[in-house]
Amino acid sequence: MTTLTHIDTPSTSRARGIRVQRGIAIGFALLAVLIVLGAVLVPGFVSPRNMRSILLLAAFLGLASLGQTLCALVGALDLSIPYLIGAANILYPTLLVAGVPAWLAVIVVVALGAAVGFGNGLLSFKLQGQALIMSLGVGFAVVGAVQLYTSLGSAFSGTVFAPVPNWLRNFAAFNGKTFGFAMPPVVILWLVITGSTIWALYNTWFGRSIYAIGGSRVAAARLGISEFRVWTVIHALSGGMSALTGVLLLGFSGGGYVGVGDPYLFTTVAAVVIGGTSLLGGAGGYGASVLGVLVLTVLTSLLVGLGLSFAAQQAIVGLLIIPMVAIYARSPHIRNQI
Repeated sequence: MTTLTHIDTPSTSRARGIRVQRGIAIGFALLAVLIVLGAVLVPGFVSPRNMRSILLLAAFLGLASLGQTLCALVGALDLSIPYLIGAANILYPTLLVAGVPAWLAVIVVVALGAAVGFGNGLLSFKLQGQALIMSLGVGFAVVGAVQLYTSLGSAFSGTVFAPVPNWLRNFAAFNGKTFGFAMPPVVILWLVITGSTIWALYNTWFGRSIYAIGGSRVAAARLGISEFRVWTVIHALSGGMSALTGVLLLGFSGGGYVGVGDPYLFTTVAAVVIGGTSLLGGAGGYGASVLGVLVLTVLTSLLVGLGLSFAAQQAIVGLLIIPMVAIYARSPHIRNQI
């Protein structure tokens, strides 16, 4: 049996780069059009208060999409993200009730999320033919286990009632100013993480290794790049960022609910696609996903402002994703990769 393996050539690399640039340009155009439509159709859409709310919601989706972007760059998808978000959202207040200091509880939850992500990466690497379902199964197992743990001695399952620390509330939904800006600290955190991630992807050996593996596994191996190491580390980062997002969402909502991560099951994937990152790896980046996050968040805010139902919102988002995927469907890189 003959196994075909894609190896990049200058022509295919240029073609892939052009298509990514085209996707990013379309993303910027979509964002501009949506903002203009919102300003015309929805009173107060471009007001500072509404823009601040959009950025706040975008920050949570952006943090959750970081791991999904890294996974997509090597040709993987992490469907455990929403379940780790929900698990962290109820585990953190449970630890607070148990007497664990708030700062230590954050470290414990994020570390556990990273450990689960590492295990997810380990399993999916060994069974790459079933990696998509593997990550989904890991997510189900983890959120189920956390629900069992948090329901011990309680009449409630999936919901945790506990006082949320004031510093966490202020961090996730602060109404004052941070460093002179009228922005919640979580938005500032997202901007810092965004800048650091973009810099690391293009200026470190690990970042270039991610692109190398996504572009050609054979070529990456010949360069001495450990696919196993990169694969497991990015899944660990995805798990840690998912857990952090779950903790921050607790400060935003004020109560632990296991289903808080459900909307992030496909919105993280949608943000990656709309931004212009190829789901088969090697093209795109977190900056592109940030663009996709902003497009999705502005679009959702516009649809809500127009009074559309959730079902209608889903239909419109789906119609938006289809042409973005079509941009990459005829790429030589995708046609030749097996």
